[in-house]
Amino acid sequence: MIGVCIPAHNEERHIEDCLRAVMRASRHPRLGREPVRIVVVLDHCEDETARRAAGWPVELLMVQARNVGMARAAGAQHLLNAGARWLAFTDADTCVSPGWLADQLSLNAEVVCGTVSVTGWDAHGEFAQRARRAFATHYHDRDGHRHVHGANLGIAAHTYRRIGGFAALTCSEDQALVDKLEAGGAHIAWSCLPRVSTSARPYSRVEGGFATALRMGWEAEPDGAGAQADRDEEGRAPSSHCL
Repeated sequence: MIGVCIPAHNEERHIEDCLRAVMRASRHPRLGREPVRIVVVLDHCEDETARRAAGWPVELLMVQARNVGMARAAGAQHLLNAGARWLAFTDADTCVSPGWLADQLSLNAEVVCGTVSVTGWDAHGEFAQRARRAFATHYHDRDGHRHVHGANLGIAAHTYRRIGGFAALTCSEDQALVDKLEAGGAHIAWSCLPRVSTSARPYSRVEGGFATALRMGWEAEPDGAGAQADRDEEGRAPSSHCL
């Protein structure tokens, strides 16, 4: 059985799109009808996330941690107890591709660190083009990259157990886990094959995560330095990765 863990804290806007995409990935023919169990870890949700997720054939696990490391760990343990052989992690503001799970497993690795595409740059307002350019300049969406995203991570169950799982960190819990896995000699595939698309929101539930990194792009250029580039981009459709 394949397990999918999705932590969520007040994600009513995104959770149904996320679950729709994960459900589609769970039915991919290359999985050979292997069962896929999906758990949404509702971490101190005070909005409609729980009600909206309840309409999908997934399991809901409620915690009051306000800590993404603890939420991921709780979901992972729930799936391990149910007999999962592979743990796939994504985020509630993320849509995975139809081949996401099949592509993770096809890499025959103990750990799969995937890349992300980013959508919704308009959320950055007047800084949208600047943030987008900074991301495109510094991000390496290719095999052999060294990015770590909890939104696109897969780990063999035996490897996860051996290393001890996620630490109780409010931020960078994914990086800390992969650092431990790498130090422990795990076979890691740094791949751009498994595709996901995640939110470009500039503010998230914690400071220091992916949203903060995107927002740092606002300061990547001195004022006025990107004006010509902005004009050049007007009227031209942005490139993006197809899901």
